Amino acid sequence: MCTITKGKKKVNCYQEDRTIMSDKELEKKSVFLRKNILKYIYKAKAGHTGGSLSCVDILNVLYNKVLNVDTENFRNPDRDRYIQSKGHCVEALFVTLADRGFFPESDLETLCQYQSHYIGHPTKKVNGVEQNTGALGHGLPICVGEAIAAKLDKKQHRVFTLLGDGELPEGSNWEAFLSASHYKLDNLYAILDNNKQQITGSNQEVMNTDSLRDKLEAFGWSVKEVDGHNLKELTEALNNGPYNVGKPNFIIAHTVKGKGVSYMESVLKWHHGVPSPEQYELALSELDAAEALIS
Repeated sequence: MCTITKGKKKVNCYQEDRTIMSDKELEKKSVFLRKNILKYIYKAKAGHTGGSLSCVDILNVLYNKVLNVDTENFRNPDRDRYIQSKGHCVEALFVTLADRGFFPESDLETLCQYQSHYIGHPTKKVNGVEQNTGALGHGLPICVGEAIAAKLDKKQHRVFTLLGDGELPEGSNWEAFLSASHYKLDNLYAILDNNKQQITGSNQEVMNTDSLRDKLEAFGWSVKEVDGHNLKELTEALNNGPYNVGKPNFIIAHTVKGKGVSYMESVLKWHHGVPSPEQYELALSELDAAEALIS
């Protein structure tokens, strides 16, 4: 169980400002977050819909079951770090941060508007965001530096990043894979949103990164594979590291782009499509039906 320092005491990071969610509550939270992703993309008439829907279960688990972070003292030096390398799917991050209380949800009414901090990629101007990201292939190298710093300072916090499968071919990622293994960064957790699509086509068509597990294990990483929409599998994988002492941790989360909305699932146009009024209402009705099945 994670703890955080408050004053001179270490306390359970789930007490006081939040409770430990039951499995059913966590499932309902995923539905709620999906509704909010669609709500604010629809209002803004802009956003990366498919990828936000594919990764939001991962963010739900991270922020409600895993990360040692304090909304009242985000810069606590003992906090876990989370950096979203796939920054274009910032809508999923913003709705999750708002739900956790890092800022009022009403702030998202300005999403993608002129002079708003809530732009199309993460920015440190938003409370709860560790690093500006968006240029693909940057999140993991930054996290390698964060993890090295934690080791040098003899800190116990963990460092997490979420990568998109379409950004894997970036050379900076492979330098980071090699460096993390060399420096034995078992405090580093890289999560892959493996939805198998990117902006112009499938990964196999654009740049095939199959046999990823074999590649990463050859680079000296410990690898787990999970269903990226199974909240129990995600919770277990993210809360039970390091998998091998002295090895960085990689979680391949198999996901579906556009998850939760039938007409968006695995359909390329929803990489950054905005629903029409009729499509928006249909999506909400499907999510309402999914929520009703959670008993």
